[in-house]
Order: sequence, then C-alpha cells, then structure tokens
Amino acid sequence: MDRLLDGYRKFRAEAFPGRKDHFRLLASSQAPEVLFITCADSRVVPDLILQSEPGDLFLCRNAGNVIPPGGEMAGGVSATIEYAVEVLKVKHVIVCGHSDCGAVKAALDPTRGLESLPLTEQWLHFIKSAWDYMPPDVPDDPNERHTALIHANVIAQLNHLKSHPEIAKGLERGTLQVHGWYYDILTGDLEAYDQTQKRFIPLEQYAAALPAIR
Repeated sequence: MDRLLDGYRKFRAEAFPGRKDHFRLLASSQAPEVLFITCADSRVVPDLILQSEPGDLFLCRNAGNVIPPGGEMAGGVSATIEYAVEVLKVKHVIVCGHSDCGAVKAALDPTRGLESLPLTEQWLHFIKSAWDYMPPDVPDDPNERHTALIHANVIAQLNHLKSHPEIAKGLERGTLQVHGWYYDILTGDLEAYDQTQKRFIPLEQYAAALPAIR
C-alpha cells in the first residue's frame, strides 16, 4: 500500500499538473475508439505496452481474456461490449492474450488445483472451445503446448465476440473491426491473428494490411 500511496503522490505532484487540460476535457465525457479486452494478469499493462493516454482505451479485464458467447451470460463482459459498441461507438475491439497465462494453464489440466475455486472452474468453461482451434500437430512439449493453447484461446474468444449481435451488426456495416492479439511478456512483442492466413503475424505487418473503416 505504501508503494501505491507514493505513486499517487507522484501522480498528483508531477503527472497530473502537466495534463490538467487533457483531464478537463475527459472530466464529463469519453470517446475512445478502442475496446481492449485482455487478461487480469498484473504483468499485462495496456497503457504501458501501447503508450496510450487516458481516454484512448475502454478496458475490460478478466481471467483468461474470456468473452462468453452472445446471449449465454448477461455479465460484465457482455455488458461492457454492448456499451462500448452501442453507446461509445468504438471502431475497434481487440482481444489480447499473453504468454504464461495462468487461466489457460489451468484449462490444460482442469482437474488440478481448482477444487477450492468453484467460480474459477466455472469461468474456465469458456476456454474449453480453444481446443477446437489447436493446430493438428499439438506440441508434446508442455511449454509449447501451453503457448499453442493461449493462441487458440484468442481465436476462440474472438469467435465468441463475433456472436454478440452488436458486434455482428458493426462488422456487417463495416463500421467496426475486431482483432486478436498475443503479447509476449518476455520480449515485449505483439502479434495479431491474420484471419486470411490463419496464423499470428507481427502486429506491424498485420496493421499495414488493414482496410479502412467506413
């Protein structure tokens, strides 16, 4: 707690005064263009990774960057998606997984360590569909298998996202784009899932080929 208080003091003394005008503009409204759905993992810090500013990203975080399929669960994730698209009119929705994801690791062996975590076990049910997107030659090495399932989970959650009616409507109209990303904690690299090539490629390469939004 002391560290957090020291950080707050520094923010008030150094960071806030220089951005006072920016915060004044944000005080009564927001207009982010991106809904960023990622894991609750403390090592994933979107504003640090993307060097974004307050007001740039509408954030949704949970264990495993899970998105329940549309209509299946009226929870916080679904409500956040609905609000972001229908009210904030975001243009992009990004689903971002990351290396060494604990939620996906638990999904590799759902019978171990979840006996005392019934809510977590229920939540991880939404990761099961990731197995449908694993490569045909599933790696034997545990670390490679884990990484492969993390990638597959991004694809699975991306497809769950598309089942939400407001997302489907935005995609059909061409007013919205959805993206699946993978962040490597060790290297700092970001990759994006190319739906044409059916593989993850460097973010810069992916972004260069994106069509314009209407």
